[in-house]
Amino acid sequence: MTPQTPEIRTNPSDETIRLGPLVVRFLITGEETNGSIAAFELEVPVAQRLGGPAHSHDHYEETTYGIEGVITWTVDGKKIDVGAGQALCIPRGAVHRFDNDGNRDARALCVITPAAIGPRFFRESAELINAAAGGPPDRAKMIEIMRRHGLTPALPA
Repeated sequence: MTPQTPEIRTNPSDETIRLGPLVVRFLITGEETNGSIAAFELEVPVAQRLGGPAHSHDHYEETTYGIEGVITWTVDGKKIDVGAGQALCIPRGAVHRFDNDGNRDARALCVITPAAIGPRFFRESAELINAAAGGPPDRAKMIEIMRRHGLTPALPA
């Protein structure tokens, strides 16, 4: 008996998750790639920031590719603008966060290798962020979600 080949199609995940004003749309998850890669589109409206604290991850790289607008990433204290057609690889262990300080909404493609994080982390974070109704989410609960999914929150400066 030969193993079944899964159906091959574009955007096998195709799940949209709203974290307050931010939007994450998973295109491919680790379930579809045997854990090798996950990819999602990130939408960051003007004047928006990452909802959780700066963080690092020890088990995967995160590469972001600008589609439109500019997202300002802060990686190990250095600000790096990533605009359309530009890419940035955030290495394992680097503390990072992002903001949209530009004058237009921004979109980026984010790729996680290997796929150590997926939609479940963003669903749980969205539930907490959306429950805060525009205010800051419960920091202790956010940190617990982050740690459970392999992210290491940075200590406050």
